[in-house]
Amino acid sequence: MNLKQEIKSHIRDVKDFPKKGIVFKDITPVLKNPLLCSKIVKQLSSYLTPKTTHVVGVESRGFLFGLPLTIENKLSFVLIRKKGKLPI
Repeated sequence: MNLKQEIKSHIRDVKDFPKKGIVFKDITPVLKNPLLCSKIVKQLSSYLTPKTTHVVGVESRGFLFGLPLTIENKLSFVLIRKKGKLPI
């Protein structure tokens, strides 16, 4: 099984959440699997170039893999959040 298939097999569909007609993609099962998370960070790392200095994570799922990616590769992390979400 390739990484894409492995990730898909761990994502849970929650129908009609948060409202009828929407299928919420629950990535909690992915996050509960440290080996899979490690594989994801390794794969994401392969896309970085020597010129990469920052990784941008878009709220909030982007934070979950963006930060480990920056730690692994000794890069800076930039959080992107909706206006008004931070006290800055």
